[in-house]
Amino acid sequence: MQTIVLVCLLAVLANADLFTAIADLQHMLGAEKDVTTVIDRYIAAERARLDDLRRYAYEYVHRNAHAEAVGPEFVTNPINAYLLIKRLTTEWKNVENMMLNNKASAFLQNITANRENSQVKFPGEVDLSGAATALLRLQDTYNLDTHDLANGIIGGEKVANKLSGHDTFEVGRAAYNQKDYYHTLMWMQVALNKIENESPPSVEEWEILEYLAYALYQQGNVRRALSLTKRLAKIAPNHPRAKGNVKWYEDMLQGKDMEGDLPPIVNKRVEYDGIVERDAYEALCRGEIPPVEAKWRNKVHCYLKRDKPFLKLAPIKVEILRYEPLAVLFKNVIHDSEIEVIKELASPKLKRATVQNSKTGELEHATYRISKSAWLKGDLDPVIARVNQRIEDFTNLNQATSEELQVANYGLGGHYDPHFDFARKEEKNAFKTLNTGNRIATVLFYMSQPERGGATVFNHLGTAVFPSKNDALFWYNLRRNGDGDLRTRHAACPVLLGVKWVSNKWIHERGQEFNRPCGLDEEVQENFIGDLAPYANDP
Repeated sequence: MQTIVLVCLLAVLANADLFTAIADLQHMLGAEKDVTTVIDRYIAAERARLDDLRRYAYEYVHRNAHAEAVGPEFVTNPINAYLLIKRLTTEWKNVENMMLNNKASAFLQNITANRENSQVKFPGEVDLSGAATALLRLQDTYNLDTHDLANGIIGGEKVANKLSGHDTFEVGRAAYNQKDYYHTLMWMQVALNKIENESPPSVEEWEILEYLAYALYQQGNVRRALSLTKRLAKIAPNHPRAKGNVKWYEDMLQGKDMEGDLPPIVNKRVEYDGIVERDAYEALCRGEIPPVEAKWRNKVHCYLKRDKPFLKLAPIKVEILRYEPLAVLFKNVIHDSEIEVIKELASPKLKRATVQNSKTGELEHATYRISKSAWLKGDLDPVIARVNQRIEDFTNLNQATSEELQVANYGLGGHYDPHFDFARKEEKNAFKTLNTGNRIATVLFYMSQPERGGATVFNHLGTAVFPSKNDALFWYNLRRNGDGDLRTRHAACPVLLGVKWVSNKWIHERGQEFNRPCGLDEEVQENFIGDLAPYANDP
């Protein structure tokens, strides 16, 4: 009964979705220190603790010292963050079980009380799975080698400690649980290689072989699956499924291709997410940007926006990134001090970001959007009101019907798959409750600059914009005639290294009748912000 109560106490404190915001992971860093302190006190009090407990204590102290030396930036590295979550989930369970087998109740209750008092969120199994999935997403998007990642190497640079065989095994198992056999195969093979150099191995060989064999089978490598399953049956003769699986694979082959060398491994990546432009999207995230069309090469330029009385005194720098459709970058339009205020206001309000169901119009969580966000009202603080006014100045669009300022912090491999900001014609219920029409334009403030990754990409246009702190990206979602511009389908690439904070403003069409009127030409498009020309013309 005592064990059940303690497990329940720990379960209450385990918070899912920590992996969806780096801000939460940074707050979690101190949690490892609590574990080491309790273990040390327990050893001192009992005097007869197992050698394994001392080993765990030493490892926690060593890892925590490294994390503290690096500081909050420690968890902006996806491998470090994965290992931190794993240590505070899987490995902490091992410590808990050893302590419960002795008189550990008081110590565990102390941990529970400390976590409640400090309000430090603790990861759960969902976070471990999410962290592992983030590594897989980053691996695919940025063409990262499995062996390199498992050895703490990203882009040829050593950025983290090596993963153990068990660390690697857990990533493979997370892929397996999602029926992602492409990644299961790669990570289980690396785990198998890892334990060859471990003494004792951090995970049993037979555990790896079972997952690896099934992944090989699912990817069309039946002979190799049979070979590994025979090996499994030999080293674990009492395994409940090994012998039956050997016969199953043999029956499948029907005596054919049973002799000779094993064929090369086939491991084709298959995506079931319905994103047809996946390859183009990932290429843009990597910075593989097609050259600018010759007709625009000499026309994209920068200028000072002075079309309002206030802007004559304080002009805003504008960089035209592209035409047809127009996309611009407003330079240095949010100050560091304003960013800090916005982050401070948003942090306590951060919740898992949602998307709008295209059929019901309701907001819901989705795996294709990994971040946490908060909404800040204009009257919450003078800084928010000032930023809202500035948006009106540099967009020439009325802010009375805009949505509140949304602030987002991206998590491990944080991303937002290709999507439209505007509601398409079939989305009848979108923005119905707002009664302000469709989203005519988007302003996206970059409030940090990740070390790598995190670009905003327009898949069909071949345009990628990498975050530059203090700048704001702007584009029109609707054409001048009010139709949605399908060319503006865009995505937020996964953050590879570092932290990404953004804030955005979705501007609606109601109230813009005179600020952005329809043209007399069906194909009319802006050549600069505030361009009200009634007819189409070249920039």
